[in-house]
Amino acid sequence: MRDVYIQESEMENLDERDKEIELIKNIIHTRKALKNVDKNFEYAQDELVDYYIYEMKANQAKLNYLIKIAKMKGITVDMINDIKYSLLNEEEVG
Repeated sequence: MRDVYIQESEMENLDERDKEIELIKNIIHTRKALKNVDKNFEYAQDELVDYYIYEMKANQAKLNYLIKIAKMKGITVDMINDIKYSLLNEEEVG
């Protein structure tokens, strides 16, 4: 049962800076997922319309929560953009 929560247990072992970086990565990933869902929604038909509406609401709720946590920790948009660009550079190199 403990294996289900691997991510959380790994987060416990991180220092505060690494936790902030993981939070920023989650914000970036969730924003990207929300944009993809929005694009897919434009072409959705029949039952998929309901699916994409649900997925948009879920991603937006997650993003709102993550941003709220980031604000409480004092994370700024500049910090998010710095991490985003460093991740893009890592993907280009790797």
